Amino acid sequence: MLASAELAAWLRLTESLGPAAARRLLAMAGGPEGVFELPSVALDQALMGKQREAFNRPPEHLADLMAKAEAWLAEPGHDLLVLGDADYPPRLLATADPPLLLWLQGRRELLGSPSIAVVGSRNPTAQGRDNARTFSRALAQAGYTIVSGLALGVDAAAHEGALDAAGATIAVVGTGLDQVYPRHNQALAARLLDGGGLMVSEYSLGTPVLPGNFPRRNRIIAGLAQGCLVVEAAVQSGSLITARQAVEAGREVFAIPGSIHSPQARGCHALIRQGAKLVESALDVLEELPSLSAIDAAPEIAETPHEQQALLDAMGFDPVSLDALMARCGWPAAELSAALLELELDGQIARLAGQLFQRRRRG
Repeated sequence: MLASAELAAWLRLTESLGPAAARRLLAMAGGPEGVFELPSVALDQALMGKQREAFNRPPEHLADLMAKAEAWLAEPGHDLLVLGDADYPPRLLATADPPLLLWLQGRRELLGSPSIAVVGSRNPTAQGRDNARTFSRALAQAGYTIVSGLALGVDAAAHEGALDAAGATIAVVGTGLDQVYPRHNQALAARLLDGGGLMVSEYSLGTPVLPGNFPRRNRIIAGLAQGCLVVEAAVQSGSLITARQAVEAGREVFAIPGSIHSPQARGCHALIRQGAKLVESALDVLEELPSLSAIDAAPEIAETPHEQQALLDAMGFDPVSLDALMARCGWPAAELSAALLELELDGQIARLAGQLFQRRRRG
């Protein structure tokens, strides 16, 4: 645990200045306490305008933040990693914009583990959610830590897949670690910590939900991992920001293709056109990032009855309406609805908005 004077210096520095300006001062002074002893001429050279004013004026909430931080850090499993620490993760340190502080809750050693980022839409299709969980489970079984952002949708499914495999997972969040956002994922966050995972944030305790924090959060997700898998994403989405940051950091980028009719697949298709590797299974990912241990054998799937298989073949893998299915297979509406319900209960298809149905890939 940091000494009180050093902790106070780090908090004042990060609350007063942005990371680029703070890193300039740290390079000049050699440490956070030395920053506040720099001569005025050096500060005038390094800081301009409002930066200089902010540096000269300690944040009004600094004392409260200091008390909150010391109390939080006294709790078991709570830690704070600072830029320059010997344990600072090398992959993240090598990026263009490494965070000055990393607030940690859980297994700190996961920061240096072989890891893969799994990201995607907050509103995935049923197949996208299944893909996130299945890929993450297999990659975790192969020995990789799954890194994601604890958001709804693909992120949550990625963490769940890793936990289902009793594997490791890291959640990088865009708020202070004294809160969980979104609230819907509070139980998942608790399960993640109970399962030996790690929560990470560069933001001080008490930092609320601010839209600008999440794109910056994404660079940490990309920076901690050796590769980035995009499961589903619209063309304008935070997941593509993460993918771009992964490319900038020299990481491999993977994308799962989807239906040409699905808006949630267009971001992945754009990435593939730009050079991301098209993947259809976890083994495709591990071809680029060799597995650390063999993936467990896929479970056997019970054979589907002939009539149900004929219906699944008629569906294909794109969303389809009841009327279209009736035209394809010639079944009466009542018989078709009953068969679809049975397949839905068996987990082989998903019911989508707009009275559409979509087949799920299994295994």
